[in-house]
Amino acid sequence: MKKQNKIALGVSSGVIIGALIGIATGDLGLWISLGLAIGAGMGSY
Repeated sequence: MKKQNKIALGVSSGVIIGALIGIATGDLGLWISLGLAIGAGMGSY
């Protein structure tokens, strides 16, 4: 798999997971940004 595809997959899954946690906790902005950062980090690894 190409590196760009891995990063995109990590970012998209991180945003989805972050949005779900953010909806559950009531702090959507925090968890979307955390999910984005964590997903990008995991996708580049």
